Amino acid sequence: MLKDRIQKLATNYKEDTIKLRRHLHAHPELSFQENNTVAFVEEKLRGMGIDKIEPKANTGLVALIEGKNPSKKIISLRADMDALPINEANDVPYKSTNPGVMHACGHDVHTSSLLGTARILNEIKEDFEGTIKLLFQPGEEKVPGGASMMIADKALDNPRPSAIMGQHVMPLIPVGKVGFRKGMYMASADELYLTVKGKGGHGAMPESLVDPVLITAHILVALQQVVSRKADPKTPSVLSFGKVMADGATNVIPDEVSIEGTFRTLDEDWRKKAHEQMIRIAKGIAEGMGGSVDFEVRKGYPFLKNEPLLTERCIQAAKAYLGDENVVDLDIWMAAEDFSYYTQEIDGCFYRLGTRNDTKGIVSGVHTPTFDIDEDALGLSIGLMAWLAVEELQYR
Repeated sequence: MLKDRIQKLATNYKEDTIKLRRHLHAHPELSFQENNTVAFVEEKLRGMGIDKIEPKANTGLVALIEGKNPSKKIISLRADMDALPINEANDVPYKSTNPGVMHACGHDVHTSSLLGTARILNEIKEDFEGTIKLLFQPGEEKVPGGASMMIADKALDNPRPSAIMGQHVMPLIPVGKVGFRKGMYMASADELYLTVKGKGGHGAMPESLVDPVLITAHILVALQQVVSRKADPKTPSVLSFGKVMADGATNVIPDEVSIEGTFRTLDEDWRKKAHEQMIRIAKGIAEGMGGSVDFEVRKGYPFLKNEPLLTERCIQAAKAYLGDENVVDLDIWMAAEDFSYYTQEIDGCFYRLGTRNDTKGIVSGVHTPTFDIDEDALGLSIGLMAWLAVEELQYR
């Protein structure tokens, strides 16, 4: 059976895939700077005999694995390649050699996994009909998102896939398991940049000033009513501010305060209305207190919705490959992913790869300096993605 062959190949290629992951982890590159990473990926693909490769979006590429009757059906598999501006705290042999840059979101896993998957698929290409299009994309971590740039650079054209699948590490799920959710899954994400302006001066004479720090405090509290009082309770929304900069002193009130935050939701109409309400509230408070505010909304990734029928097929295929007990249901998650851009274009299924191991102490969340994975997940991931791909090619 083809499934048995894929499982055997996954076992055989697991250690090589771990080596790929460790190399990538030790040599991370920031968003849209993945020059060495994409060169490494291309080198490995060509070493497998995959030579239909085309550069995309400056530091991305697409590659084709053609089975029998290549035009019969085309599907796509995606991996992201960029790292985060985080200084790694792990003491491991494959620790980042690039100070201040770390694969803290698992994109090294996604990239190495897709390379391992490509190796399996290329070896069994005489056993399936159709074409598998590999997308290695840059810049998932940074607006406007590498996926949008890949699409703009025609990565989904010539040939155009009917569906796309992608995976992401999940440290909340134990290694050996994967998670799926049909329909709405992840939120849109917008970046908020505010500059509150007043008139600074000596902290002992606030009566002669327009205090932007006080104005900022009122704005931050008032904006929360957009979520707590204006949003439909059935539409999850998140408004968070993670950076407030008032460059004064104990006795110095600054002229202005800068604020940075994020707004996330699952409804496009509400998303637009929320932007308008936040700007109106902030401006009203600032002007009412004698100051002003510049409010910029940088619209980020759209919501991610998994196509239900495609996802159900993937769930059943995953159960056949791993067993029912190793396929779990996911809840809606208010994080965002630029894979959502692909799902606006074609049917998509974005699923989660369990990487947690409490016994080994591998429990840290993504975007932290101690994030790591149980590398047993790589043996599972390369086989599962290959199996999902060939199963979807067979669906008519």
